[in-house]
Amino acid sequence: MRPEPSDASATDAQPADAQPEASPEARLYPVFLRLDGLPVVVVGGGPVAAGKLDGLLEAGARVTVIAPVISAAIRARAVGNGRLALFHRGFTASDLDGARWVVAAATPEVNREVAAAATARGLFVNAVDDVASASAYLGGVIRRGPAVVAISTGGLAPALAGLVREALDALLPHDLERWVDVARAARAGWKRAGTPIAARRPLLLRALGALYRGDQSAEPLDLGLPREAAS
Repeated sequence: MRPEPSDASATDAQPADAQPEASPEARLYPVFLRLDGLPVVVVGGGPVAAGKLDGLLEAGARVTVIAPVISAAIRARAVGNGRLALFHRGFTASDLDGARWVVAAATPEVNREVAAAATARGLFVNAVDDVASASAYLGGVIRRGPAVVAISTGGLAPALAGLVREALDALLPHDLERWVDVARAARAGWKRAGTPIAARRPLLLRALGALYRGDQSAEPLDLGLPREAAS
């Protein structure tokens, strides 16, 4: 049985594709996406859209750019790149069929259309510099090999996120990639040896300290492993 209509006035009704109003108290859930080989749609062909492409392509995504006018910078990236397709036309909702990630980098009006189409398909959309149309926000990013640090202000103050990123970039060690190598090797040994998770962090600190002491002979002990387990 279909529910009876409510007595709310027509002016209170929400259109089917309306975006839910975000609660100002809502916290963001930080996440890193694995996009290798997955389809991504970028709506917009200007410098803002171009600025998003390199990160997506470096992540291995298959990117489709849709815009009536596409900049020379984007066209240059597409030359010889089988993972970047360009469509010189306006956006339609069906462009998001099969997509796994969406970037809206167009006008506010088009971004709203993209957001509505993404919501209807259960997709998150990063609407660049358009908080009202976004359901996902990118942050300032620091990369040291596989180590990635991202800072977000929920789209409210991107310039501040940039300043925090610069500050952290100056503080983090430039050889952080070596830290990852040590931690990865240590983790494999700890799993084999059954080292409790609670005991691993102080052991890792000792192992990282050995990097700067140059005491390679002490490395198995610094990992907190029996020598036979570390070999």
